[in-house]
Amino acid sequence: MRIVQAHQFGPPEVLQVVEKEDPHAEPDQVVIEVQIAGVAFGDTIVRKGLYPTPLPFEPGREVGGRITHVGRDGDQSLIGKLAVANINAGGYAERVAASRRNIFLIPPALSVEQAVSVFRAGQTALALLEAMHIQPGDTVLILAAAGSIGSLMIQLVKRAGISMVIGAARGKEKLAMVSRLRADVAIDYSENDWAEQVRTVTGGKGADVVLDAVGGTIGRQAFETLAPGRGRIGIYGFASGTWTQIETRELARRGLTVIGPLGIALTRTEQEWRAFAESALAEAAAGRLVPVIGQTYPLEQAALAHAALEARQTTGNVLLIP
Repeated sequence: MRIVQAHQFGPPEVLQVVEKEDPHAEPDQVVIEVQIAGVAFGDTIVRKGLYPTPLPFEPGREVGGRITHVGRDGDQSLIGKLAVANINAGGYAERVAASRRNIFLIPPALSVEQAVSVFRAGQTALALLEAMHIQPGDTVLILAAAGSIGSLMIQLVKRAGISMVIGAARGKEKLAMVSRLRADVAIDYSENDWAEQVRTVTGGKGADVVLDAVGGTIGRQAFETLAPGRGRIGIYGFASGTWTQIETRELARRGLTVIGPLGIALTRTEQEWRAFAESALAEAAAGRLVPVIGQTYPLEQAALAHAALEARQTTGNVLLIP
């Protein structure tokens, strides 16, 4: 079969399609013929060598397709079913082996593309929002609002009856998408006065909650928009390449709270994580949660997909087709 590997860390061009032996289903596994593989920003971080992992690196942790084999003593009725799966690595491939515990059958109302785009990002979005304890009267500022997780967060927060949802992204196309997802306000954080715009639309109060997957200067500016005495920022990523820098003295002076929602989410049990994914798939199947499918690339163009992600040229989910 074909699979994407990187034998060294570096730019997108280190990703190469190679031939590898087909996976075998162990007793607790199934083999999936991959129709769609998700491309996550985290894959680009590992590829650049910013997160320790052994070489060769095989990116891809979310796939969807048809189950072709089950391991010994497994449920034979699964063969032929469409499913999505969380895997540890190697999703940019024609076939993968996945633990039976980490597969989810795709509801008939969803395509494979939709299911791949919603189950893992939705699982993460639900877990992050639970960790932030958002209340109905809160004003919520979501950074990277046009991304796979941010776009789902807008919808989930709106349904929770939040006072105001502000989606921050870069460029007219992304802002238009944020508005289509029913954010109350869409702000371009490439504009010099974007933080002041947040303060203006909140009547000078500032944001009660910031969800920060960007870090760097943007994350720091978002932190400065927090409402004194009650504001809290959830930091769960650093798409800019650096984490948001915060001084404890300023936290104490302004009465703010910093939360690591992803770290909190990762303490959840396997059953709780599974429930988050099942909920995301069910909500999407019912039409209440709409995944944004942005760009699709053939497997051999995985490097182009990574380059587009890093250049902030993508919206929603980026998918590979083996």
